[in-house]
Amino acid sequence: MGTPLLADVTVNGVAIPAARIATEAQNHPAPQGKPGAAWRAAARALALREALLQEARARQLVPEPQELEPGQVETEEEALVRALLDQAIQPEAPSEAALRAIHAAHPDRFRAPPLWEAAHILIAAPPDDAAARADCRVRAMSLLQDVQAAPARFAELARAHSACSSREAGGLLGQIGPGDTVAAFESALRGLQAGQIAPEPVETRFGFHLIRLDAAAEGAVLPFEVVLPRLRAAAEKAAWVRAAKAFAEDLLARARLTGVPEVRPA
Repeated sequence: MGTPLLADVTVNGVAIPAARIATEAQNHPAPQGKPGAAWRAAARALALREALLQEARARQLVPEPQELEPGQVETEEEALVRALLDQAIQPEAPSEAALRAIHAAHPDRFRAPPLWEAAHILIAAPPDDAAARADCRVRAMSLLQDVQAAPARFAELARAHSACSSREAGGLLGQIGPGDTVAAFESALRGLQAGQIAPEPVETRFGFHLIRLDAAAEGAVLPFEVVLPRLRAAAEKAAWVRAAKAFAEDLLARARLTGVPEVRPA
């Protein structure tokens, strides 16, 4: 007979009850039609945790729980695992040459934010009034036809119809960058060419916008020296994660396990 699905797992003689594994399984999604995958993932996660705790106690580490955020403090077991990893994980610091190679190989990851010069006409609509929003959409579509028929009238129409204070400047918003507008507005800007008017009114919680992109400047690639601190921090974090995973997997590979064969790493 094979191993039952809901069986206890032991790590170096310490039992992890099946009931605890079943509770943990709720935190592990499983492919449709394969409910056992969540249980096996939970069993492996708890076995790994137990192996780490055993190693921390073998090293006679003392837990010192820290406050993670206001009102949330580590458990003693969480503090013990953290103390173990702090002691055991000392990844090699990335060299400057390696960091320069990353910068050279992926320049688009290190660009300054783009800048846009844009104008808009806002037909304001209450976010929670479906009937009013439907009416404003019709008004925005009609106004868009006027703008498309005579693009030079954009400023005139903005002064006459826009509910935004930018109407006093003919709808001009000046230079804006990522995060300066709501997501839908920014997404529309990213899809336009300089001089182009968005082909449809853009809906946001404020209402409906007729958007014109006047100019766009893609951010320049930032020099290596500028991004070095951020690049080094990211590389060090990635190295720490790899080292921690390797350390934990080694502990589990050396542990005496019983229960579910899939608990042991491949």
